[in-house]
Amino acid sequence: MSKTRDRLKALGPGVITGGADDDPAGIVTYSVVGATTGFSLLWLLLLATPMMIAVQSMASRISIVTEKSLPEVITAHFSRRVTMFVITLLVIANVITIGADLSGMATVLGILTGIKPGLLLIPVTVLIAYLVIFNAYRVVKTALLSLTLILSVYIVSAILIRPDLETLLVNTFIPHISFASGYVVAALGLLGTTISPYMLFWQAAEEREEKRTVVQAAAADFDTVAGMLYSNLVSYFIIVAAAAVLYGSGLPIATMKDVALALQPLGGRYTFALFSVGVLVAGFLAIPVLAGSSAYAIADTYGWREGMDYKVSDARGFYAVFLGSLLVGDLIYLSPLSTVDALYYSQVLDGILLPLLVALLLILGNNKAIMGSYTNSRFNNLFGLFTLLVSLGLSAILFYQAVF
Repeated sequence: MSKTRDRLKALGPGVITGGADDDPAGIVTYSVVGATTGFSLLWLLLLATPMMIAVQSMASRISIVTEKSLPEVITAHFSRRVTMFVITLLVIANVITIGADLSGMATVLGILTGIKPGLLLIPVTVLIAYLVIFNAYRVVKTALLSLTLILSVYIVSAILIRPDLETLLVNTFIPHISFASGYVVAALGLLGTTISPYMLFWQAAEEREEKRTVVQAAAADFDTVAGMLYSNLVSYFIIVAAAAVLYGSGLPIATMKDVALALQPLGGRYTFALFSVGVLVAGFLAIPVLAGSSAYAIADTYGWREGMDYKVSDARGFYAVFLGSLLVGDLIYLSPLSTVDALYYSQVLDGILLPLLVALLLILGNNKAIMGSYTNSRFNNLFGLFTLLVSLGLSAILFYQAVF
């Protein structure tokens, strides 16, 4: 009983990371996956769950054992050039996702208030920056943990729809594979938003904030598994709801209102209000994680002081990157992409970046000189390697289809 109590107290980085995975970009991506491919990719999400746990566990354990961040470990055992290449790709993907998330939040608020979304971007950005900069990490952690529970509205909605159970089970446990371009893009987007690169850097950095040691590795693993299971449970039901309501309906998925239809069985005429709560909560949860992962990564690469427990004056570089990520993300709103397209394709980009990061984690996690007796478990190696092969294969197919 005491072990269970201790593990529950230890919940933090893993649960926050899992909750942040269902950000506005994730909500839209899973909705588009369900609306365009029906239930046919549920098997991939089921398979992605142990893949996600393995990859996050590797990142977490490397940080705990070495007492260093991922950029520091990559620099020490490869080179600064490799680190800079990885961080550059990470920051680009993060900024695009931040912009897409901010755009989604502003769009939702604009519909609710009648104010132009462009006028709401800066107030939303300022509020997010305030929450992080002027509160200690422990306060931010508590707020983020409490916000994750609101995402369960998607589970209730999918249950109320009452999809055909046999069809659901068949598509969940029996793979349905297609090489049609729309199916491949949806599969890559699903993987990209489920196993997002920024999550690896954020959780590893937060393990350092928690000051966990190798003797607490089991607690960290429990935290990771709990966070990833909760994240994918919500994701599963988002796809189910979207597939049941939107797939084959002929309805376009061009606006946030279109995506909100998946919650109609739960909310009736209050559907969009419920959807709005989910998007706003997810945004406030995920955007600090996205911007924070970039700030931690760059600060650690250059040896700057970093961490949410520091004042701005004591970690200027860290907070400058954090704020810069938010402000550059605001500019995404001015791009010609629609909010839904920006949210969706930012996750496809994450899927393309995934193989490189997983390859590095596998190499580092199996290096006894780095990890000692805490090298990767068979589970982490098996599903880590599978993640690498699947994401690399989908990226190759997408590239081939785009060129030829």
